[in-house]
Amino acid sequence: MTTLATSIRRLVVVAAIVCAGCAAVRAQQRWVGSWASSQQLVEPDNSLPAADLNDVTLRQIVHLTIGGSELRLHVSNRYGTAPLHIASAHIALPAARDASRIIPESDRLLTFSGRESMAIPAGADYLSDPVSYSVTPLSDLAVTIHLDRLPTDQTGHPGSRATSYLVHGSQVAAVNLSDAKQIEHWYFIEGIDVHAADTTTAVVILGDSITDGHGATTNGNDRWPDVLARRLQAAPQSRMVAVLNHGIGGNRLLLDGLGPNALARFDADVIAQAGVAYLIVLAGINDIGMLGRTGDATIAQHQELVHDIVAAYEQIAARAHTHGIKVAGGTILPFMGSSFYHPGPESEADRQAVNKWIRTPGHFDAIIDFDQIMRDPKDPVRLLPEFDSGDHLHPSPAGYAAMAAAVPVAFFVTATTPTPPQRPAARTSARHQRPVDP
Repeated sequence: MTTLATSIRRLVVVAAIVCAGCAAVRAQQRWVGSWASSQQLVEPDNSLPAADLNDVTLRQIVHLTIGGSELRLHVSNRYGTAPLHIASAHIALPAARDASRIIPESDRLLTFSGRESMAIPAGADYLSDPVSYSVTPLSDLAVTIHLDRLPTDQTGHPGSRATSYLVHGSQVAAVNLSDAKQIEHWYFIEGIDVHAADTTTAVVILGDSITDGHGATTNGNDRWPDVLARRLQAAPQSRMVAVLNHGIGGNRLLLDGLGPNALARFDADVIAQAGVAYLIVLAGINDIGMLGRTGDATIAQHQELVHDIVAAYEQIAARAHTHGIKVAGGTILPFMGSSFYHPGPESEADRQAVNKWIRTPGHFDAIIDFDQIMRDPKDPVRLLPEFDSGDHLHPSPAGYAAMAAAVPVAFFVTATTPTPPQRPAARTSARHQRPVDP
């Protein structure tokens, strides 16, 4: 008996050492966002019709930026006015990024608080339970959800630039969704976090349709945040940085429109993101464009707009710095010739005034001069033709690649203390300017 008792005690000690070692390993890891999309109330033209609000299976493909050994899914019913009933949710590796077929042996069930099904309350977001599932950087993941009942007011991201697949009935584990309805929108999924090394961080890119990727290739993952993610992965000093695209097409800094204004969504889209340490802001072109679209605004209104855009930037920088997040400001791209906004001299003056403030040292921790990279040297108020998608507002895939190349990798690897905005400088440098080539 004595020998047996001694052996048991030794086993207990060994087990305790092993468990302590496991805890130490887990302590060196944390959750970091690998993919994300900004949520909004999906407008009627992009909402699922009444016939697709009951007993449907949605398979949606997302493109991860970093890898990890475990993952969890963020599901959102933030703009729903009734519960979102999830009957079942699976993840799998897609056979291709432009088809509904999955690799069957990679399919895994997700649970929510230990259960397969979950009713997410109106206005709420929900995390799945963590699942052991190794994914590699820059890989694709298929998220398949069977929904019993969908709210009429749907939460999602219309500008997915990726094809989603919808069928009726429960087909979450189906290898291929035959005769599926194909939709270029995401619904209800807002993020994938991975369990990664504690040195891993994320950069959030807060912006509008230029960040969302209007003009990019469907299923091509060639928006400028996608290209930036590949660039960061290629450099040993930055491959531990995830890229989270929080652009919304048509979004504005100051007023709601397509999605909540950038200040209103800042907490959810920046502060709440797992592992965020960096922020890039590229926003304001829609505020400038909408004011000048009719040509009826007064000079005083243009001056007030510049003041308010600068104030919004100050708010964003101050709130980010409060949470230890470094902020880079991106200058606003040229948009003269836009057939949507028809900008005139006053709007161009607004853009120049805002860009002058962005370029002023001390307002942001870093400056990314997208304007300088993207403008036509022969006509600086317009996009360079090879970087223009054709509407004189949104870049082409070549333009997006140039934007990604303009982001300094040193921003992510240089340890600097965030510098709070200097309000006196902001007030004196934000005066209305006439168009000039800075």
